[in-house]
Amino acid sequence: QVQVVESGGGLVQPGGSLRLTCAASGSISSFNVMGWYRQAPGKQRELVAAITSGGSTNYADSVKGRFTISRDNAKITVYLQMNSLKPEDTAVYYCRCETTFYDYWGQGTQVTVSS
Repeated sequence: QVQVVESGGGLVQPGGSLRLTCAASGSISSFNVMGWYRQAPGKQRELVAAITSGGSTNYADSVKGRFTISRDNAKITVYLQMNSLKPEDTAVYYCRCETTFYDYWGQGTQVTVSS
């Protein structure tokens, strides 16, 4: 059994910052890749950023230079620092934890960017 729990979402004004946290626990002690996805109303879920166990990162073009992903392997936790937020960043943000054979998803945390 694996639990994936996101936190840190909320309402922020354009130009503001938020830090999302995703903590995994249970029967798996490490994941090959941990990442953040988001889904806005009426749109498909999309990759925001991902990071491997070795620290290699991948970002969506729309967030490059504004968002930073990091992870703490000992805590099985991944973070997403979001700066210079825009209204188009409004979405439910989901954490995905990948092993060789299976993916685990959290329930999501709402991020709303609005004045």
